[in-house]
Amino acid sequence: MSQPQPARLAFDDVVIDVPGQRLWRGGTEQPLEPKAFAVLALLAASPGRVFGRDEILDAVWGHRHVTPGVLNRVMTLLRHALGEDAQSPRYLHTVHGVGYRFDLPAGLQAAPVETGPPATPSTGVGPAPDSPRRRASDQPAPSRRFATPWLLPLLAVLAFAGWRLWPREAPVPAVAPSAEPRSIAVLPLANASRDADQQFFSDGLSENLIDALSKSEGLKVIGPTSSFRFRDGKDDSRTIGAKLGVAYLVGGSVQRAGDMVRINANLTRVADGSTLWAEHYDRPYQDLFALQDEIARAVANALQVKLLQPRDATRQDKRPPSGNMEAYNAFLRGMRSFYQQDWRKAVEYQSLATRLDPGYSTAWAEQSVAWALIGYAESGDEARTAFRNARVAVDKALALAPDLGIAHGALGNLLLGGEFDWRGSIAEFRRGTQLDPDNGPVHGGFSRALAASGRLQDAIGERQRFLAIDPLAPFNYTLYADLLIATGRLDEAESNLRISRDLQPGSTPRHQLMYIAILRGDAKTALDIAHRMPSPWQEMDVAVAAQIASDPKVADAALAKVLKDKAWAGTSPYVVAQAYALRGDADKTVEWLELTWSRRDTSIHHLLYDPLILRFRDDPRLVAFCSKIGLPPPSQSEALSIDQIRASLAAKR
Repeated sequence: MSQPQPARLAFDDVVIDVPGQRLWRGGTEQPLEPKAFAVLALLAASPGRVFGRDEILDAVWGHRHVTPGVLNRVMTLLRHALGEDAQSPRYLHTVHGVGYRFDLPAGLQAAPVETGPPATPSTGVGPAPDSPRRRASDQPAPSRRFATPWLLPLLAVLAFAGWRLWPREAPVPAVAPSAEPRSIAVLPLANASRDADQQFFSDGLSENLIDALSKSEGLKVIGPTSSFRFRDGKDDSRTIGAKLGVAYLVGGSVQRAGDMVRINANLTRVADGSTLWAEHYDRPYQDLFALQDEIARAVANALQVKLLQPRDATRQDKRPPSGNMEAYNAFLRGMRSFYQQDWRKAVEYQSLATRLDPGYSTAWAEQSVAWALIGYAESGDEARTAFRNARVAVDKALALAPDLGIAHGALGNLLLGGEFDWRGSIAEFRRGTQLDPDNGPVHGGFSRALAASGRLQDAIGERQRFLAIDPLAPFNYTLYADLLIATGRLDEAESNLRISRDLQPGSTPRHQLMYIAILRGDAKTALDIAHRMPSPWQEMDVAVAAQIASDPKVADAALAKVLKDKAWAGTSPYVVAQAYALRGDADKTVEWLELTWSRRDTSIHHLLYDPLILRFRDDPRLVAFCSKIGLPPPSQSEALSIDQIRASLAAKR
């Protein structure tokens, strides 16, 4: 007869409380999603045993509607909670091609524990949210509920186009998914030209190869935001592969000289660092497209995977259908300008590309995205003109290529942020993901559109799909945390915010942390974070956080200070609405929401997943307002109100 498993397992500085579904490390509780803890409990119950991926999916999820990327993300969270490096794990090991194994350190055995966690000083990942030692940043988080109107939509579109903003040699923490047997990352091809201006060319070829391989059957391809973190890095293939969670890497260099192109490419197996394939090419620039296809086929053949038929794959191709090389050159320069956040220069180059090749649908789509960014950054007539130009460009793209996924994504983004067509935005993003299922940013845009309509569970699913494609994109974890906050999963949100911070040191998502403190009723922490905000948001954030202070005079004074500055309050009416919601004043809340809408401030996107506003979900005034702007009734939102979240927290104490 088998021995019963102990209720709690302890080893090193780790305690696993199985019945309580809690994990401690170094005396600090590590928040975990329920499914993540279930996986940990399953593996830890049988140290040394290898569990197959399907076995885990069956045991924890019932294998229903679960993609492999979900399990990868769970392994990322577990490694982070255990303080492990995927390259040299102590406990959680990947058995390539099979699954996972949980090992105890050599010579140790898990000991049953009958009492609470060890009372040792905290050694968790970073200080607690209310600690003054938490690092501050002068940059706002990628998405925030306390943002100025011009900033929030801009950041939302940057999140939609996030894979283009490639960090240079950014530090990468030991937070990585586990490798699937058929998984690959294309590292940025080195620019071997003496001309640094040719970087746009090598980057463009790298992204094109990512696009081509992502159309392979059964091959997981990591998105550029994650793989381009390793530009000019010093890490070896094993380290990079472990951090990206892939089994294979493509690398190489590109040199363009006049009418000739020289490309060195290689395919490396991460497990042993061996080279499976390598080739050197010298071709005329005019033959570039054929060469790109040849390299993609060679990599696919080496991995024994099948590329889609050309007719299917070219529907999502970023190359001009006419083969016009000058148009392609302009397109790549436009994308380079986009990376540098020079939207007007990006429009100039994409306009040149479409003049050289009027049938270049992808260039029209990218032109639309750039125009939309200009519209979000401007106001008045300039913004309206930019949005009109964005609409013309995306309509042209779809007229030329009705099945171009990125064009549907661009239209979905314009409908959401520029035209406030909630249903239309969802429809376009859905179509974009159907046509181009490996396009992470389109999944991210779809997530935002679903959340804006209160469909939180679907929004979470789409965000998780983006996370599976680009596991090292910091903004992804921040936006995922927003959704978790709205559903009351505050501990899980904090865990994802820590991952975001670790991926982008110096950029702490303080606004989300302040919001979590407000929902917990922790006025001290909320005000401490608010007072550390950079200007010009500090006064607005203090005004919101102060509304839960025990002294009404503090709350009144903070709000009065903001309202006295008519220009500042007028530019952030949604934040004022939040402050009044915390005061329990439905009339004033709706009044400031009306002002938000009159200015077409995209902060209104948060309404149906904002726990502060949703405390009035059944109030006829808010119901009427939602109907007026085309949103579903707030009672249909899957998000929780602040009162529901606090009641749930109180019940757990």
